Amino acid sequence: MELDAWLAVLVISISAAFAISGKYQKSKFIHYAFKPLTMIMVISLAWERVTILPSVYGYLILSGLCLSLVGDVFLMLPAKYFRPGLLAFLAAQALYILAFGRGLKAFALFPFLVILGYTGLVFLFLYRSLGKYRWPVLGYILAISGMAWLAVSRHLGLLDQSSLLAMVGALLFLFSDSVNAVNRFKKPFWLAQILILGTYFAAQLLFALSI
Repeated sequence: MELDAWLAVLVISISAAFAISGKYQKSKFIHYAFKPLTMIMVISLAWERVTILPSVYGYLILSGLCLSLVGDVFLMLPAKYFRPGLLAFLAAQALYILAFGRGLKAFALFPFLVILGYTGLVFLFLYRSLGKYRWPVLGYILAISGMAWLAVSRHLGLLDQSSLLAMVGALLFLFSDSVNAVNRFKKPFWLAQILILGTYFAAQLLFALSI
């Protein structure tokens, strides 16, 4: 990466650290300020890269990042906005699926089974705790599982840096949402926000860098 890209990564990482630390403070002002700010900077990085080298892949990723920001804002609001937030992230996953599936010529079976097994176990673990969100969460799990699988399949087919960044980002995103679901629906735990937000911001940053 060029120096300006490294500087962007550094600034985004610092902003992400503030967003995470703000989640552990009694006043959530820092979290509310820096979580969307971090995503805005990730979006700006993606925009810069896609304007330099325009591509359908780049615009799909950029659109997915924008919808993720919308989802972030909804999820920072009271619990009644959880469903719109989930729908925004579902739409983002659909765009990421289109990006990673574009031009794909082969699908990797073993990663599909591993990802499906992992997400299936997470869903079964949460099943009794999901209540009215059971089926929306299942739909989202299927979408993010498909996104991660296509990202892995794409990298195995291309074996280049861009697809590697996207694959690592997709797997981090899958892990982040798994921990988030356990923390939200099963049992909150102290390290959750570090794991959730740390891997979430890293995933979105890697998506932007994959353009």
